[in-house]
Amino acid sequence: MIAGSKEVLERTMEVTVGGRIAALRRAAGLSQADLAERTGVSRSAVAQWETDRAGQMRDNLARIAAALDVSVEVLLQGDLARGLLVTTGDELALVRLYRDCCMRDRGKLLRLARQMATSSVDGA
Repeated sequence: MIAGSKEVLERTMEVTVGGRIAALRRAAGLSQADLAERTGVSRSAVAQWETDRAGQMRDNLARIAAALDVSVEVLLQGDLARGLLVTTGDELALVRLYRDCCMRDRGKLLRLARQMATSSVDGA
């Protein structure tokens, strides 16, 4: 299990939008300053979003979502919007590695995973 992955997992299930922003930012390995730069706001604005003291969060949801590589629905509703909840450190590691790949390599990974899943079912 990845160090701290249980904490990241718990944070992704945060009830508030601010809590989800903080959890997703940490899971992406970004600092508040990094997220601020990607969204064109100050670091203190990000801190306010994450503590649900946001004056301009609603106006920036699309930029926040894009910077965190999620949909606005995930920010608003959490993992339920994804229809998928990462439940172990290994799953979280795979998701992170997948996101780090280029599109061509993502396709290769998906094909390999499908082959491996099929061979597991077939008893190979």
